[in-house]
Amino acid sequence: MKHSIAAAFCFVAIFLTVPLVSFVRADEPMRVGIIGLDTSHAPAFTRLLNDADEQSELAGFRVVAATVKGSYDLEVSVVRQPGITEQMVKLGVPIVDSIDELLEQVDAVLLTTNDGHPRLAQALKVLQAGKPVFTDKPASASLADLIAIYDAAEELGVPTFTSSSLRYIEGAAEHAAGEHGRVLGADTHGPASMEPSHPDLYWYLIHAVETLVTIMGPDIETVSRTHTEGQDVVVAKWKDGRIGTVRGMRERNPGFGGTIFTEKGTFRLGASRGYGPLVVDIVHMFRTGEVRVPAEQTIAIYALMDAADESKRLGGAPVNVPELIAKARQTATQRLQQAKADLDQAPAAAD
Repeated sequence: MKHSIAAAFCFVAIFLTVPLVSFVRADEPMRVGIIGLDTSHAPAFTRLLNDADEQSELAGFRVVAATVKGSYDLEVSVVRQPGITEQMVKLGVPIVDSIDELLEQVDAVLLTTNDGHPRLAQALKVLQAGKPVFTDKPASASLADLIAIYDAAEELGVPTFTSSSLRYIEGAAEHAAGEHGRVLGADTHGPASMEPSHPDLYWYLIHAVETLVTIMGPDIETVSRTHTEGQDVVVAKWKDGRIGTVRGMRERNPGFGGTIFTEKGTFRLGASRGYGPLVVDIVHMFRTGEVRVPAEQTIAIYALMDAADESKRLGGAPVNVPELIAKARQTATQRLQQAKADLDQAPAAAD
């Protein structure tokens, strides 16, 4: 098969071994631009970068421009834009009118709008300009669009990744590395607020899904979902027979966390570590071209979430994840071709 999870992993491996020196400015801070001022992540990332101490891992990067429009029609995004824009202005970041104008002024991009629908067009424009780009969650509004973004990055030779900050929750990295014994199963949980314009888990439970797949790995075989008025329970079966679950609560906020079952005992995950560890991985990609979050793992995260929606439509029946990914890859090829044609015909369409 032309496109496969292995292929996605291979192109990430290229970024692990080939230094992309053209992305590095040795004589002055690397200029970072932000697209989409409709989430608190934009000012949070800006503070981390622009206030970094000279000895910090984040030193040498500075947000120098931002453009407001990430979403034109998602209400929750549109209503937040004025307030977030005001925060950015107070942080001393110039606001520019378009993505094209921003790309002329920066070396790398943070794509932070919380609307997944325009992400493919926006990311493609950045990648075509040769700028490495981190795409905040949700990276798209469908698995097919996510794969299309990775396909474009592979084709153009420009590094990209997406991640939730909950990948870095206390304990996740240690369990993923097997430091407490082989992981036999895991249960993660979080609040399950949803946005009707996106697949259910994309909006908030994506954090708990990211934690689960970070720890358990990408080789998911089937996903089933139980949906009730107050909560959702997603059960994923891995190819080696292990079981992982994601529980989302809508009637109260349980916070994020989880229980990990290993051959050496049962462990609870710790607290969120905030945005710092994520931004460290982002600037590492900007500086070196090396992507620390494997594409195959991210594809598995979005496949799990899409499969959960499909299982809901099927009344809780299990959904085969490899088959779902294969179908999404076919659609991704078409979506990428269409996105390229749209940008060729109307270059400002992604703004």
